[in-house]
Amino acid sequence: MSKIAVVFWSGTGNTETMANAVAEGAAAKGAEVETVQAADFSAAMAPDFDAIAFGCPAMGSEELEDGEFQPMWDDVKPELDGKKIALFGSYDWGTGEWMDTWREDAEDAGATVVDTVIANNEPDDEALAACSELAGQLL
Repeated sequence: MSKIAVVFWSGTGNTETMANAVAEGAAAKGAEVETVQAADFSAAMAPDFDAIAFGCPAMGSEELEDGEFQPMWDDVKPELDGKKIALFGSYDWGTGEWMDTWREDAEDAGATVVDTVIANNEPDDEALAACSELAGQLL
């Protein structure tokens, strides 16, 4: 059985809703799932998981949230070499460029990014279904 972490930060609840869909999708496929707030996750925890789904909305000028998520991300990146990960989040403006930049950063760290999902504002049924499918790609 695969052990998957779903690590996220959410300001409005949109990315949290997506995180729940990822977690439910992974559990439905038989994975052991742990959902963790970004502030509670660290590099020391990363080796305990077969794969990790990270969720963060776009902030500012299409950047990761810098109070809790970015510091955690910077801490965890060295532990991602060779690990399967997925990225997801919501945005309210822009084109989704933050996700492309984030994916490049993850791949530069050696992670295998299986896929990404973004939702404009509140995730619709299509985005939530994509989050559920994202989980299956981590197994």
